[in-house]
Amino acid sequence: MAPISPSDTRAVLALLLDAAEVAGDTAMRFFRPGAETAARVEFKAGGSPVTEADLAVDRYLHDRLRAAVPEASWLSEETADDLDRLLNDHVLVVDPIDGTRSFAAGDPHWAVSVALVSYGRPVAGVVHAPALEQTYAAALGSGARLNGRPAAVTSRAELDGARLSAPAGFIKPLARAVPVALVPRIPSLACRFAAVASGALDAAIASPDAHDWDLAGVDIVLHEAGARLTAVDGRPITYNARVPRHRTLYAAGPNLHGALLAAGRRTLGAGG
Repeated sequence: MAPISPSDTRAVLALLLDAAEVAGDTAMRFFRPGAETAARVEFKAGGSPVTEADLAVDRYLHDRLRAAVPEASWLSEETADDLDRLLNDHVLVVDPIDGTRSFAAGDPHWAVSVALVSYGRPVAGVVHAPALEQTYAAALGSGARLNGRPAAVTSRAELDGARLSAPAGFIKPLARAVPVALVPRIPSLACRFAAVASGALDAAIASPDAHDWDLAGVDIVLHEAGARLTAVDGRPITYNARVPRHRTLYAAGPNLHGALLAAGRRTLGAGG
C-alpha cells in the first residue's frame, strides 16, 4: 500500500476507520460482557490499569498507521512519548482502549479512538465502540457519521431539561443551579462526547487532565456534527503541545454551548 498524504483527509479517514475496526475485533477477543476481562491486567504508576488488550491494540495501530502515514509522528497513551513529535506538523493520536476500567469490568462503554492531527487540530478521526455497536467517523469538511449515517447535534438552546453527562463533582453543583436532566456518567470520555455528536446527549463535561488521546478522535466528530468542544474560555483545543493535557472541557451544540459555559463559570469558577 502506498503511503497516504496527511492532506488527503478522506483517504486517511478510510484508513483510520478500517484500522479501528480491526483493532476493535482484537479487543473484543478479551472482552467479557458483565464480567472481568480475559486479558491480563497490570497497573501503571498512579494506579490506572492497562491490559494486554490495550497493548496488543497499540502495537497493531502503531505498525499499521505509521507505515501508511510515515510523515506523521505518534502519540499514544500506551507508548512512551517521543517529544520529537513537537517538530512535526502532523501526528497520529491514539487511545487503544479509551475506558480501560470499563473494558476490564465488562462494561461496554469503551472505544478505540484514533485521529490525525495536523497543525494542532484533528482533521480525521474515528471513535469505534464495538461492544456498543457504534462507530463514529469524521474528516474535516466531510461531516460526521455514526454507523455510516449522518450524525448531528441537537438544536436545544436551554439548559433546563438538557440531557447532560459529567463527573459527579461537576454535575451536582450544576444540577443545583440549573434543572438539567441528569444522565449517568459515561466512563469513556470518547463515548461520552460522541453521544453529544449523535444527539443522544445535549451536552457533556470532562474533568481536568484529559489528554490528547482521549479527545482528538471525538473532537473532529463533534466539530463535523456541528458541536463545540472547548475549555471554559470558549477556545478550541490545541493538540500536540509538550504536555498534551487539558483543563475542564465542555461539549454541546452551538445553541447550547454558551449557556453551558456560563453555568460552568457560575458553579465551578473561572477555571471551571
